[in-house]
Amino acid sequence: MESDRTANTPGPSASAALTHPPVLVAESPDATHHPRRRLWPWIVGLVVLGLVLYLVLPRGKSAKAAASKSAAAAAGRAIPVTVASARTGDINVYVNGLGTVTAINTVTVRTRVDGQLVKVAYREGQFVHEGDLLAEIDPRPFQVQLVQAEGQMAKDEAALKNARIDLERYQILMQQDAVPKQQLDTQAATVNQFEAAVKTDQGQVESAKLNLVYSRITAPISGRVGLRLVDPGNMVHATDANGLVVITELQPITVLFTIPADRLPAVQAQLAAGRRLVTEAFDRELKTKLATGTLLAVDNQIDQTTGTVRLKAVFGNEKNELFPNQFVNARLLVDTIKGTVLIPTAALQRSPQSTFVYVVKPDSTVEFRPVDVQLTEGDDTAIRKGVASGESVVVDGVDKLQPGTKVAVAGAGGATGASGATGSGPPSQSSSSGRKGAS
Repeated sequence: MESDRTANTPGPSASAALTHPPVLVAESPDATHHPRRRLWPWIVGLVVLGLVLYLVLPRGKSAKAAASKSAAAAAGRAIPVTVASARTGDINVYVNGLGTVTAINTVTVRTRVDGQLVKVAYREGQFVHEGDLLAEIDPRPFQVQLVQAEGQMAKDEAALKNARIDLERYQILMQQDAVPKQQLDTQAATVNQFEAAVKTDQGQVESAKLNLVYSRITAPISGRVGLRLVDPGNMVHATDANGLVVITELQPITVLFTIPADRLPAVQAQLAAGRRLVTEAFDRELKTKLATGTLLAVDNQIDQTTGTVRLKAVFGNEKNELFPNQFVNARLLVDTIKGTVLIPTAALQRSPQSTFVYVVKPDSTVEFRPVDVQLTEGDDTAIRKGVASGESVVVDGVDKLQPGTKVAVAGAGGATGASGATGSGPPSQSSSSGRKGAS
């Protein structure tokens, strides 16, 4: 009872509570909901992970499946290729060299007498023949010299005639002992003097006539004249260094070219057998054949600095395809390989281990075939072994092939595709030369 009373009796704290109203302390939200706030990031992460797994995993499996299906389809699909048939034929063996067109004869026309140039009878760049009039020097001074020489000759001839008559008289008188022997000998010497004078006069006459001939300057050779060096009206002299014009012979013309010294024995063997080696001149890019000629001569020594030897070939040049000092590529035919297996050069493939081709088998699959190359000339390649005549080799579409790959020959049949691949379009001159030898 006492305790209850005490409890009911308001104490200091109670009175304080009555005096001051109670203060409501708000509870912190973190304190109340802290466990729930920590769960939200985990829930969101799990949802996102589920979405990712839902979206990614099925798509990855389908992509792998699609790739597998594509690979299977690709393995079953034939790859289109172009093929060519290996054949048996002949192929030419050439030696190539860099060369320069050189004229056989080049003449600088000069005057042989002094005088005034009064006429030029040629056009610059004109083709002239031997003996054609080129220019004319004033002939009047030489005509005057001829007249003077002829007059002096006539005078001396008259004196000679008189001396001979006197000699005949002295000879008759000498037989009669009417004149001394000394007088007869003197008269004979006088006749000899006049005979010598007449010969000198004859030489003067011929010299004057020759000067008249030299006043007409004619072409010493047939060829093309260059640009005019002296115009009409100028005084020209026999000692002039430049001359009047330059004539270059173009038909025939030569090509001076070099070949490696190690190819010289093959050339010499052909020359020793008496064969005329055909030489072809091509343009700078080795694409267009300009002219065909024959080997003319081989130099007598090898250039040790370059390891080459010089050769000279002659060309008819009827159509003026070659021009002096023109740069050309010379191709010398030194041999012809007969009855060898030929395939297109485009069919050759190279690896670090060997040179190979892809051969199409009867079941339309390709076979990897190493080959031994004997010679390559233009579009044709001679094979020692590895491919037999009649087999089809791939010339286009090789980059997608592997041994055993199934192929589809483009065009109507392998043989047709082969001829179309190697023979269609204008061939290069070098390859056409090889085909001529083969045919």
